[in-house]
Amino acid sequence: MPRRKLEEVVDGIFMEPTPITVGDEVRMKYQGKLATKGVDNIYLRAGYGFGDWTDVQDIKMKRGRDGSWSASLVANDPTRLNFCFHDGNDQWDNNAGRDWSYEVHNGELND
Repeated sequence: MPRRKLEEVVDGIFMEPTPITVGDEVRMKYQGKLATKGVDNIYLRAGYGFGDWTDVQDIKMKRGRDGSWSASLVANDPTRLNFCFHDGNDQWDNNAGRDWSYEVHNGELND
């Protein structure tokens, strides 16, 4: 199955697929404020849940020729995928402290 084009979900953040189903490989591309600051590294911080995050991980992103950064993860929890970005030196892009989140569906159809 061919990969779909990444969709800009918010200014400077692209991802696919949307919506997300548990088990999907979620690809993200970041062109936000950290990407314009000339940092050496950017990490995707991701976790799951509706309150405190669980299964939190920092994924080192790869720099693209166009100045964007990309990473992917497998959505392994049918709750909510929460994420933000940092440079490993305490500079964050976290939606003014609100982070970003997407519901992860369990793949069942509801009648």
